Amino acid sequence: MPDARPASLVADFLAHLEGGRRYSAHTVKAYERDLGQWLAFLSQHLGRAVTVTDLSALGGHDWRAWLASRRLDGAGPRTLQRALSAVRSFYGYGRTRHGIDNAALALVEAPRAPRRLPRPVSESAARAMLDNSRIKDWQNARDTAVLALLYGAGLRVSEALSLTGRDHPLPDALRITGKGGRTRLVPVLTAVKEAIAAYTALCPFSLKGSEPLFRGARGGPLNARAVQRCVERMRGALGLPSTATPHALRHAFATHLLAGGGDLRAIQELLGHASLSTTQIYAEVDTARLMSVHAATHPRARLAAKG
Repeated sequence: MPDARPASLVADFLAHLEGGRRYSAHTVKAYERDLGQWLAFLSQHLGRAVTVTDLSALGGHDWRAWLASRRLDGAGPRTLQRALSAVRSFYGYGRTRHGIDNAALALVEAPRAPRRLPRPVSESAARAMLDNSRIKDWQNARDTAVLALLYGAGLRVSEALSLTGRDHPLPDALRITGKGGRTRLVPVLTAVKEAIAAYTALCPFSLKGSEPLFRGARGGPLNARAVQRCVERMRGALGLPSTATPHALRHAFATHLLAGGGDLRAIQELLGHASLSTTQIYAEVDTARLMSVHAATHPRARLAAKG
């Protein structure tokens, strides 16, 4: 493909992710940002417009210079890991579709980042956030319904907001398409159904067919930022820590299931994780919680702390 420009190949790749791989708009935007930054660096690094031939000719020193540049800009290990993953995915697409490859890239090691445990909200905090006594109008009912899906069904915010009028009334099991186009069945609790029903009974907008189930104040689709603002207000009103976020409710779904004796493999399926290793981190959360309880309550542990 001698006439193609790298920027146009990146555009084709992003369209492939969104249309062919069905990646979320948020994920595609992150890929676009990382790849755009990478191409901008290459142009400055090479001192000219980047060509497709350049993509195959980059050496180890070029890749090291790029990562060093990102570090100087303040990028941490996780940001660098994500950027390197985006570039590798782009080359995987380019190799298959256009014969573009780079041997030096395979030798580039991603920086290690400290493993960060999920920070779920407590059971009491989850109950407070879903307290029906706060419902005064349709928007309060909507917020409670969305949060009920996050905690009661373990959905991601984007998954909850992707529901349409066809999904109401909620069935006993929702079919959800998550990251990477993976589809899973999620059981729906009676309490979650009731929260959705309370919202739809009050919502002043049509909720039929392909129309979004969750609506903003003016009737458009509810966006993720509105859900984040809702939880931010709750944190102030309920005295919750800054770790209480919409995604923390999904973390709580998994952690509380595990603490109640849930099977790790079943939780993996419910969350839609591609790998069991991703789900296993919740076992570490539960172990950390037990160790904390032991240290705070066991008589010998308290004596050791005083000593």
